[in-house]
Amino acid sequence: MIKRYTRAKMGKIWSQENKFDTWLKVEILACEGMSEIGIISKRALGEIKKKAGYDIKRIAEIEKRTNHDVIAFLTSVAQKVGPSSKHIHYGMTSSDVLDTSLSYLMKQSAELLLEDLKDLLKEARKKALKYKYTPMAGRSHGVHAEPVTFGLKMALMATELQRAYERLNSAKKIISVAKISGAVGTHAHLSASVEKYVAKKLGMKPAVISTQIIQRDRHADFLSAVALAGAVLEKWALEIRSLQRTEIYEVEEYFAKGQKGSSAMPHKRNPITCERICGLARILRANALAGFENVALWHERDITHSSVERVIIPDSVILLDYMLNLMTGVIRDLNVYPKNMMANLNKTRGLIYSQKILLELTRKGVSREKAYRIVQRNAMKVWEKDIDFKGLLLKDNELTNYLSPAKIEGCFDLKYYLKDIDRMFRAAGIGKK
Repeated sequence: MIKRYTRAKMGKIWSQENKFDTWLKVEILACEGMSEIGIISKRALGEIKKKAGYDIKRIAEIEKRTNHDVIAFLTSVAQKVGPSSKHIHYGMTSSDVLDTSLSYLMKQSAELLLEDLKDLLKEARKKALKYKYTPMAGRSHGVHAEPVTFGLKMALMATELQRAYERLNSAKKIISVAKISGAVGTHAHLSASVEKYVAKKLGMKPAVISTQIIQRDRHADFLSAVALAGAVLEKWALEIRSLQRTEIYEVEEYFAKGQKGSSAMPHKRNPITCERICGLARILRANALAGFENVALWHERDITHSSVERVIIPDSVILLDYMLNLMTGVIRDLNVYPKNMMANLNKTRGLIYSQKILLELTRKGVSREKAYRIVQRNAMKVWEKDIDFKGLLLKDNELTNYLSPAKIEGCFDLKYYLKDIDRMFRAAGIGKK
């Protein structure tokens, strides 16, 4: 059963209180770094660390007058600290605090998302192993092609999720940078050693070169990884929706006791969770596009990116967190119907084996064009008259001049199509190696 989404960790990361806590953390770490090089005395640093705090209501009051959130925050902190507050923010600019804090929050968010992806990967791999040899029709253009297995389909999902994990992990590293370099990034008033100190304490790296801000290609990269993870979820949600269609009905979202599918039609069991995932993936892509728009800014900075990021970054990570939890529930509790898979596999009365016949003819020296014509001629009769493909082939004198009845029978062996599955599973790292 899909559990109600209750994770509060991601929302807490992006709360107003945690934002100010992180700003304060960055400011205090910067003070520690300054103390290391003698800008701030140990006594003043001790007083700052002991008294540093803020009042959210007071920040709001000051911001109404100053129209500047960081100044309002610093004023509130100064009122708590007293005279030693003169050392806080020394040689720094607002973006030193804002961008370093934002990187830290994005890093924390990525760590939660990576946990989510691990959970979903675990469920996909479980399903892959359980249905490793469960045959079903492979489809191209929505039309039966050749046999696959449902386990192989789930193994494919696992490999896509693994790439999503690797992209997000890489994006986490790219965004995990601190910037304490002053008004235009030159370290004119503050040694780079302070930036290095703050970065190390936050588990990040210093931005080697920056302007007044951390460059926004990093943020765009992060949002791209988030959007791509969403696109992978959308792909598999769409696959489940398609396979749940009444005329296919090979898998189905779990339908809980007491759940209702339609206000008008009591029989309905709809893939509403997968539909929700597909819809929400569009928001992630739109947010990623806005992230790309933020890369190009005037000179050492303008502020056009700021208002956008206050929406797209928290919204994207909270949304992906939610989507990953939804999809984990969908895959864990998915209803799978192997009998329907086999029944659908047999619906085309053997047409799924057409390529094997074609290849056997070419092995006998028949030109590909002629072999294709022989096989297609019989295949079209199956479509038009709904008769058995194998029976038609056995009666085709031109074909039987090249292939014996036993050879034709042998081409209709389902196991032939599953012979490489073990190797593919091993290559994907699923199950025993």
